[in-house]
Amino acid sequence: MTPDIRHTVLAAIAQDKSNVAARLADLHHVTRQSASAWLTKLKREGVITASGAGRGICYQLVPLVHLRRIYARSNLHEDRVWREVIAPSVQDLPANVRDIWHYATTEIVNNAIDHSQAKEVMVVLLRDALNTTVYVVDNGEGIFSKIQRALNLFDPRDAILEIAKGKLTTDPVHHTGDGIFFVSKVMDDFNIYCDKLNFMHCDMGVDMLLEGIKGGPGTKILMRLVNNSIRNLQSVFDQFAVAGEPAFAKTIVPVRLAQHEGEQLVSRSQGKRLTMRFDQFKVVILDFDGVKEIGQAFADQVFRVFQQLHPTTKLVPIHMTECVENVYRRVIKQS
Repeated sequence: MTPDIRHTVLAAIAQDKSNVAARLADLHHVTRQSASAWLTKLKREGVITASGAGRGICYQLVPLVHLRRIYARSNLHEDRVWREVIAPSVQDLPANVRDIWHYATTEIVNNAIDHSQAKEVMVVLLRDALNTTVYVVDNGEGIFSKIQRALNLFDPRDAILEIAKGKLTTDPVHHTGDGIFFVSKVMDDFNIYCDKLNFMHCDMGVDMLLEGIKGGPGTKILMRLVNNSIRNLQSVFDQFAVAGEPAFAKTIVPVRLAQHEGEQLVSRSQGKRLTMRFDQFKVVILDFDGVKEIGQAFADQVFRVFQQLHPTTKLVPIHMTECVENVYRRVIKQS
């Protein structure tokens, strides 16, 4: 079994534990017997388990490492969490993957230490043959509520939009506000659970807000990265750089996060909410994926009014539907 085939087998199980052999056979144009032989080999290695029989057999990835530590937040240092929990568990992974975990873990734990006002911080690490997953959980105020209060936002859902923009901090003296933004970009999956809200980002560039999620007090952050990832930190940082400008001069904003459940983007106030802090960037890419239509007033506020007030910030809309593009073009023509 080649490394590529091994990876696709593990990924197929992670995606759906049922009907695995048939799906692998179709994907690789081999017989079910050949696909079953791959699965048998991984079972013998102890990295997957199987239950059931015949066509009803289901496979599951075996947790190879499962660690859980609870720290008192007072006097905690993020490098201690790295040395005690994360580093020993990823020491055999490629250097670029270890670097990502070092950066991500210390950024998120430091954020909990400095901002959460929690009594405790819990760190959980799960590793299987495909992925490593880390949870950082605190019992503090809650990140969305804290941002809402600090920025005087009307709704905690607006805090998620501000996080997605980047350069957001409630303590500008001690923090740049880059941490959560870039950690979300270096991970394959990044979730924040807080205040019955769930902000989800995946490496396919999809940002989503789910509402009504059950959860306890504080903030829970999930980070997941495939163990053989070829991603590296610098390449991610470079995606948000602009030639001749300081680092992090460009951002990508998922416009759908400004569209709360049951709403359409039609008003100037929504446009003002979307463009808040855009002037901190030289280039803002507005991703309209998931937005079917927008109103004239909203578009005018974003693409004419804001642009006239901040001519040095370039707005670049992408993934527009025909309806959205028609409104955008009318506004640009009138500018």
